[in-house]
Amino acid sequence: MKDTSQPADGFLKTPFGTIRGILFDIDDTLVDLEYAMTTALREVSEHLLPGLDQTGWERFGRIFTHETTHYYDRYLAGELTFNDQRLLRGRAALGHFGVDLADGEEAHQWLSNYGRIQPGYVRAFEDVVPLLDALDAAGVPYGAVSNNVHDYQRAKLDGAGLDRIKRLVGTDTVGVAKPGPAIYLEGVRLLGTRPADTLYVGDNRMLDAEGSTAAGLLGVWLNRVGEPREGFAGYEVSSLAGILA
Repeated sequence: MKDTSQPADGFLKTPFGTIRGILFDIDDTLVDLEYAMTTALREVSEHLLPGLDQTGWERFGRIFTHETTHYYDRYLAGELTFNDQRLLRGRAALGHFGVDLADGEEAHQWLSNYGRIQPGYVRAFEDVVPLLDALDAAGVPYGAVSNNVHDYQRAKLDGAGLDRIKRLVGTDTVGVAKPGPAIYLEGVRLLGTRPADTLYVGDNRMLDAEGSTAAGLLGVWLNRVGEPREGFAGYEVSSLAGILA
């Protein structure tokens, strides 16, 4: 185990203080998962919803990506498998438009096609590589902490061209999901930094900014879409470039 009694050598001055390490959320922070999900969803569902207009597809995507996340929470709690929650979300979105995705071969085919197609649409946001370049130049270590299992997220990062992010903590790494403190602190341990010197940035206000702050890190909310910040007293950026400002 790496000795973390001494801080990492590199440092970076940010608007939030001087940091010696940084941890990232992955989905919709480093990679545009919403784009990948909605694009793949349309591709595998068009035959079930012929004639649906663009507004309808946007509504379809929002149901799957934002309005059915309670199924993902049940997956994190061990109540559903990953594919179970994915299928339930798909059924909810299709059901909104009056389509019943039947059990058996039809459901299996839809789920299989989506799982095969979606990874090909995963891409890194344009502000990711410039920040990683700056961190490398400054000698600041970085990694990712995710609310999904390690190997699935490892493949996602690699597929998006982010294989340079070597340190990765998944829910199965320590058996805890965000906002449990242990998952952030395992990331800190891998960096060889201290919590107070480590910035954590992610798109989920509660799980990323507030959860990491409660664990002793410097939490920053990446609010890419301009959500209202009512009731939020922490740090916020609209893009990863804001960390270098």
